Amino acid sequence: MPLPTSLPTSAADSSPPVAKAASGPQKALLKLGLTRDIDLALHLPLRYEDETRITPLKSAREGSTVQIEATVVASEVQLSPRRQLLVTVDDGSGTCVLRFFSFFPSQQKTMAVGAKLRVRGEVKGGFWGRQMLHPVFRLAGGELPVALTPVYPTSAALPQPYLRRAVVSALNRVDLSETLPPSAEPPTAHFLGQTGRQRLWGLREALTFLHHPTPDVALATLEDRSHPAWQRLKAEELLAQQLSQQQSKRARAQLRAPVLRPLSGQGSVPLHEQLLAVLPFALTAAQQRVGREIAHDLARPAPMHRLLQGDVGSGKTVVAALAAAIAMDAGWQCALMAPTEILAEQHFAKLIGWLEPLLAARGWCVAWLVGGQKKKERSAMLALIESGQAALVVGTHAVIQEQVRFKNLALALIDEQHRFGVAQRLALRQKLAAHGMEPHLLMMTATPIPRTLAMSYYADLEVSSIDELPPGRTPIITRLIADSRKDEVIARIGAQVAAGRQVYWVCPLIEESEALDLSNATATHADLSEALPGTAVGLLHSRMPSAEKKAVMALFTSGQMGVLVSTTVIEVGVDVPNASLMVIEHAERFGLSQLHQLRGRVGRGAAASACVLLYSTGEAGRLGETARNRLKAMSETNDGFEIARRDLEIRGPGEFLGARQSGDALLRFADLSTDTLLLDWARTLAPHMLDQHPVLAARHVARWLGSKADYLKA
Repeated sequence: MPLPTSLPTSAADSSPPVAKAASGPQKALLKLGLTRDIDLALHLPLRYEDETRITPLKSAREGSTVQIEATVVASEVQLSPRRQLLVTVDDGSGTCVLRFFSFFPSQQKTMAVGAKLRVRGEVKGGFWGRQMLHPVFRLAGGELPVALTPVYPTSAALPQPYLRRAVVSALNRVDLSETLPPSAEPPTAHFLGQTGRQRLWGLREALTFLHHPTPDVALATLEDRSHPAWQRLKAEELLAQQLSQQQSKRARAQLRAPVLRPLSGQGSVPLHEQLLAVLPFALTAAQQRVGREIAHDLARPAPMHRLLQGDVGSGKTVVAALAAAIAMDAGWQCALMAPTEILAEQHFAKLIGWLEPLLAARGWCVAWLVGGQKKKERSAMLALIESGQAALVVGTHAVIQEQVRFKNLALALIDEQHRFGVAQRLALRQKLAAHGMEPHLLMMTATPIPRTLAMSYYADLEVSSIDELPPGRTPIITRLIADSRKDEVIARIGAQVAAGRQVYWVCPLIEESEALDLSNATATHADLSEALPGTAVGLLHSRMPSAEKKAVMALFTSGQMGVLVSTTVIEVGVDVPNASLMVIEHAERFGLSQLHQLRGRVGRGAAASACVLLYSTGEAGRLGETARNRLKAMSETNDGFEIARRDLEIRGPGEFLGARQSGDALLRFADLSTDTLLLDWARTLAPHMLDQHPVLAARHVARWLGSKADYLKA
């Protein structure tokens, strides 16, 4: 389809936007990320306006948006009840009043009596007849456009007419030559062309159509993105993502990593077998299966790049400890990195309890490395790490700082991987560069990744799932309670504490905020302390000094503190079996996976446990649809994999990915919940293209991702 002549390309648009002087609109283009012609070509409209036809006023239905051509028959400025410009127009079939509450003298001049106007707006009825409020208008004349007029996402500094011209100019210049191999079959029947025969729309044809669709198109197919032109774009985007992920996976397979096998045959029992023998519990079948998958990867010369996912409390830490034991038994070092000091300390305490006696017998130790350490302690730890005596290093981001020099790091364990960005993972991988190798990488998450997301954004990872909980875990009862019944909840807390149990109370803010009228941890701590005399009520939040946080956690863990008021700093890793009640205030403000993580802090012992989601209905007296869906999902299931699936439906992939995609936009066009057939097609075609059509594959990735593809390699 030729580009519409109603949007002529000016001489000023003959070069790419970035090549020109940085005017206001040019800066706005750069701010929107529209730096290349292909970026503009892929900047698709939010909606369309139909300026291809003139509608007689007598045929215009109330509430419809129409374009009329009419003559001004009256124009006046009214001062009461407020200043406004009223312009009456007549098109021969009826009259309509154009009402403007803000206007300029130049606009009054354009709409002088006798002027013939082309006007577009929503027709409203009423006692005084038909009217349009602040319609778009210009002097009549010139041919009507042949295509719908696009309305683009933009900013105040970038007017729609300028952006439309820039897009047309870019479409005329950009290279949209075919990158799909001739053998590529259309992935679904959605690719049916307008003739009804199945075919793959060309990329230029699809983009031109989506920027300027013909007026006979069913708008619903553009809005729900089911039109064949949309399908072509979504398929291309998913293919670019899959190609990039597969390239990353293949590049990693060429790298070398230490081969980690237990040093058997030396008269001693392998370390991981010794660890299994001293554990106070038996591994579940799922833990054993996942352990075998990891051990198989560690025994290969290519770096492991595996994601270990499992529900809250499924026992990921012990699987990580067994992997670490294999690495250490082979004579190499292992590092475990957690996003918060509290979580790192939980891991440290567990690993010390399990491993320290076994390591001490071999002359090794476990090192502890966090940001707030005193210089003397830190220097001692750095020396142990550099000498290799510290076979296992546990800590926060401090583990990857430049001054930390490992003797021979072979395995890096990253907990709650979505909290760490690309730069941090790259820094970990550099720790073995002196040996000409990379460490094996095992990332862990308690937010299970839905299948479609794993196929898409984690296509370069092997995924292991612990899909069963250890025996003895008590089911958690979840209750939704309006915050107007808070007194009843406090009474329930008193009963729990009197029975010797402990309680968490989670708030979304630390201190009072004028912007957000949410309960805050500081005020809630004071209120609960007053309401529960004789009960030790603690306060924990991220702004507290490290030593103070440790002291509060120690009191709660030991059972001396009955109630812990906290922000989400306790979201992951905190393990207190005696805690049986979790209260989450303003639960409607939390994400679904975050609510599930918080709920997982209880139900870790033998006592019946409950999670109370206190919600506020706000001034409107009702919850928003998204918040209602989240809370409903929480009350209906304790299954983390089902929670993850619903979270993907409600929020999209961003929550799962976190910092992994630094610098890389999420899917702009495809929808993982509805485009699974296209994703399957892209996953099948990507390796074929890399093998048989590498030049086309490289061009395709460059077109869609540019430099962003590098971020997928971490």
